[in-house]
Amino acid sequence: MAMRRALLVTLILAVLAWLAWRWTARARAPIARPVAAVDSANAGMKAVRLYFASPDGDSLVIETRDLSERTTLHERVASLVGELDRGPRNGGVAPLPPGTSARFAYLDDSGLLTLDLSRSFVQGFRGGSSAEYLAVASLVRTLSANLPEVKRVLLVCGGEPLTTLGGHVPLDRPLDVSNWP
Repeated sequence: MAMRRALLVTLILAVLAWLAWRWTARARAPIARPVAAVDSANAGMKAVRLYFASPDGDSLVIETRDLSERTTLHERVASLVGELDRGPRNGGVAPLPPGTSARFAYLDDSGLLTLDLSRSFVQGFRGGSSAEYLAVASLVRTLSANLPEVKRVLLVCGGEPLTTLGGHVPLDRPLDVSNWP
């Protein structure tokens, strides 16, 4: 009789433990919520101007693209730098080293944009004074053309201050966008 009672108590405890486990598993499971469909026809698109190196490498050429509108400064800057990294579609030359991306962007009240670029910007740079000028000019002109609040640009790489990219253009101080027509 005692053995039967112990077996019954064990069975009841096992059932209760299983029910408790099922109840907590259900409580931990994510609740499926209906996902709102995105209407891409109404998605905000914005025409942006991107500056790429000309095929002969002596100037910049403008390419216009429609990009989805971004809300934060970092998203807008990252989108512009990302498009420069993807390269031109209409015959220009990509001036940035491959893999260049925006890690961080901060705009102060005076219009100074501090842009922290990925290490690819410095590590992947190959070129002389013209290539260096075009890479910096491409960034400054693209940012200032699409972000009118930007008056000066300070380039940083991997969280470290830059003195120059290739030894010809000083980057240890902010670049005034009006000096990069």
